[in-house]
Amino acid sequence: MIKFMILFEQPEAAERFENVYQDFLALVERMPNILRRQVVHITGSPQGAPEIFRILELYFESNEAQTEALMSPVGQEAGAELQRLPKASFQLLFADVYEEAGGSTRQPAAEQESLAADAGTADDAEIDADSLSPSSAG
Repeated sequence: MIKFMILFEQPEAAERFENVYQDFLALVERMPNILRRQVVHITGSPQGAPEIFRILELYFESNEAQTEALMSPVGQEAGAELQRLPKASFQLLFADVYEEAGGSTRQPAAEQESLAADAGTADDAEIDADSLSPSSAG
């Protein structure tokens, strides 16, 4: 699964931000291929006042589905709407989603190969418990 995230920093003008954000969100809701949309409103931080105000996360089945959505006419219109906000007030991020509810984190391919090789070595070094039992001693 793929995720497109937009991190919005604390707005200087809250009402203006909300007006642009709501217009932007209305367009996002019309984009194709979105499996899930999640809005996260930041309420605080243990490190003081947070720089991030809100996060919008859009989930897609694949990179191709994400590209199709972002390049669609409504995706392009949404991008233009987002540009009404000050450029330094948001970040756009692409991410692979590795962990799902009830799932486990996938290992990158190189780590999986290394773990498999280590497992083979461990199997070779394993001692047969029967060969050490008193009954097998000659």
